Amino acid sequence: MILGVHHPAISVPNMEAAKAFYCGVLGFEPVMEIELPAGLEMMSRAFDLEEAGYKVLMVKKGNSCIELFEFTGDNVPAGDAKRRVDKHGITHICLAANDYQADYDTLQGAGVVFNTEPNGDSPNRWAYGRDPFGNVIELLEHNADSPSALAFG
Repeated sequence: MILGVHHPAISVPNMEAAKAFYCGVLGFEPVMEIELPAGLEMMSRAFDLEEAGYKVLMVKKGNSCIELFEFTGDNVPAGDAKRRVDKHGITHICLAANDYQADYDTLQGAGVVFNTEPNGDSPNRWAYGRDPFGNVIELLEHNADSPSALAFG
């Protein structure tokens, strides 16, 4: 039986910068960090990549994890910081906020470029932006009475 989602995984161009943002700004805690060289058959098959090595960082906050990958090697293509969200694949990750305006201001001060000012009214506000690497994030204040509400402790 599927229990739920454990983590999304995000490709980043620089692990130290990603750690600074996801841990330093967002407050996630590192729970696993590993570096794997290129050529490991198991990983080559898993990702269908022959030449890439990997720096991997799993971060956790409350009951949520995010796995960060920095792919290493000579043939790793550069990411697209303006990747269109209508391309197939993950369009964004959503961050739950309990002090929406303060969290919005903190993220904006840390380099997140939001597409708009917050939309909606408390307790239902949201805005989309991009992390420092171009990955789309949503900041959400969600009504606790909503059918899709989650509890964060």
